[in-house]
Amino acid sequence: MRVLVTGVNGQLGHDMMLELKRRKHEPIGSGSGPEYRGSDGVAAMPYEQMTITDAESVQAVLKKVQPDAVIHCAAWTAVDAAEDEENREKVFSLNVTGTRNIAEACRELGAKMVYLSTDYVFDGQGTRPWQPDDKDYAPLNVYGQSKLEGEFAVRETLERAFIVRIAWVFGKNGKNFIRTMLNVAKTHDTVRVVNDQIGTPTYTADLARLLTDMIETDRYGCYHATNAETEPGAYISWYDFTCEIYRQAGRKVNVIPVSTEEYGLSKAKRPFNSRLDKSKLLREGFQPLPDWKDALSRYLKELDEEI
Repeated sequence: MRVLVTGVNGQLGHDMMLELKRRKHEPIGSGSGPEYRGSDGVAAMPYEQMTITDAESVQAVLKKVQPDAVIHCAAWTAVDAAEDEENREKVFSLNVTGTRNIAEACRELGAKMVYLSTDYVFDGQGTRPWQPDDKDYAPLNVYGQSKLEGEFAVRETLERAFIVRIAWVFGKNGKNFIRTMLNVAKTHDTVRVVNDQIGTPTYTADLARLLTDMIETDRYGCYHATNAETEPGAYISWYDFTCEIYRQAGRKVNVIPVSTEEYGLSKAKRPFNSRLDKSKLLREGFQPLPDWKDALSRYLKELDEEI
């Protein structure tokens, strides 16, 4: 299967290329720059420069590549920066117009599409895990609103599509919470972390496996796909996540739990409830992601190898 991966310079795009190659598919990366900037042999794979906000650029690249599927990882993901007035037009251009351009090109070619979305499409209230087919959307911030409108663009344009909501993403090729916490530990013996935002993280290497499974089927629809809880219903806070990061990494750091209000550094409102119910994956015959502690362990080993 020939698969075009947008946003190949990001964490997920990078791991998608590796997983597709491992599974004997034909991956082609794309990004807005003239070349790939990563490592691990991905740079040697085929690459196409493409501006997703330019419909003509998207049409030209997809007609050239003739993909069987497009995994659309490219997006504006800087949540706080999205709140700045000068950035909002670009945020919606990338996350909505760019997504619609990809969907329309996929429709014309008869290609499948995977759109990566987020728990931020909900308001994060309550404690009930969000279901993939919940419709009570109420984004708290500009980023969440743009990703929700991207979902609508896909649904309105394309039938052969997977919408996959993820949260708390970490992977080798880029910045993430784990890297930040490990760097903080080099200079601080105490760190304050919020304990009232609840969910589970998503390891891009595991997610790439699932998304490849998906495009090998026609079981289209909306799914939730974070790493599993260590036991059913045992969602975690960022505080819990940080404690486990330092435990597994062997770092002696005093982690102090604080409320979001006490922490008080973010421009964008964050959801308190990022619990995502993933049972639909099993019902549709997909293998869920492994539990988050196992994913963290494998990721830390990746970082050790990198160093």
